[in-house]
Amino acid sequence: MSWFESLILGLVQGLTEFLPVSSSAHLRLTAAFSGWHDPGAAFTAITQIGTEAAVLIYFRKDIGRIISAWTRSLRDKTMRKDPDARMGWLVIVGSIPIGVLGLTLKDQIEGPFRDLRVTATMLIVVGVIIGVADRMAARDETGGRHRAPRRRKELQDLGVRDGLIYGLCQAMALIPGVSRSGATISGGLFMGYRREAAARYSFLLAIPAVLASGLFELKDAMESDHVTWGPTIFATVIAFATGYVVIAWFMKFISTKSFMPFVWYRVALGVVIIALVAMGVLSPHAAESAG
Repeated sequence: MSWFESLILGLVQGLTEFLPVSSSAHLRLTAAFSGWHDPGAAFTAITQIGTEAAVLIYFRKDIGRIISAWTRSLRDKTMRKDPDARMGWLVIVGSIPIGVLGLTLKDQIEGPFRDLRVTATMLIVVGVIIGVADRMAARDETGGRHRAPRRRKELQDLGVRDGLIYGLCQAMALIPGVSRSGATISGGLFMGYRREAAARYSFLLAIPAVLASGLFELKDAMESDHVTWGPTIFATVIAFATGYVVIAWFMKFISTKSFMPFVWYRVALGVVIIALVAMGVLSPHAAESAG
């Protein structure tokens, strides 16, 4: 991997990790359209450490309170009713599905799931799902001619059942094209949560899974000679800086705007990919990375 490739892929990772458009799909597609080797699942996981570092810094006050309250709840049972302590336990509960499926489906994630036809299909299908969830949320918030606005849930309404459903939605993002934020936020909207609440929990829930995945891949990468460390670390730093800016923008955007621009983008991109693969312009299978 060249330094230029790492710059572009780091920017793509940072720009798309927190938007409901699938960062893994865009890394795969950027390489395919540019004629580069597929950066691979390991590169994706390692650069995600950079974007999760951006989450840690952006939500540092929330995370500090959650860790402090959760730690105290281990010794003091009365603390388990504290909202921050409950959030700590719910992040753990919500992380179980992706942990189990990530280990179980590791070979599929690094192989068949990276087929561009699968990616394109997921872009379209999940895009439609996000669109439906967004319309439902908008209808509840604004009401209508024959109905009053309906209260949407906040994070303090989150329980074990909803936490597990969020976790299952997050696990779907193991397939390129799904989008971690897209799946979890739309799942939250279907369960009746406000956009900002769904997005905040989505970002917090991603921290253990992404860091664990990144460190797991980092360990494997250190034992192999197929990783060009300089460009990979450079891409991770670029992803961190870009990701921080995107988080700040996205949290403001969703407070007043619809997800529909992302929906139309996903559907259009999916259709273009299917057409290009059908015409033989793009190969559906990833070229093996040379490092």
